[in-house]
Amino acid sequence: MPITFRKSFRIFPGVRLNINRRSWSITLGGGSGPRHTISSTGRRTTSYDLPGPFGYRRTTTRRRRED
Repeated sequence: MPITFRKSFRIFPGVRLNINRRSWSITLGGGSGPRHTISSTGRRTTSYDLPGPFGYRRTTTRRRRED
């Protein structure tokens, strides 16, 4: 079984700093509204929790420039 590391800190109400072994991210919102997550790897995720077994998630990834 691999050893994992993940820690989440509440900075302000509705703002969280998430840290894991390879990257960090900031999550804004939540509760009854949308949640936006921005990662140091370039991933951006928007998600909504809907009643019942429904939910919505959209993820976009930053494209790397080739020099």
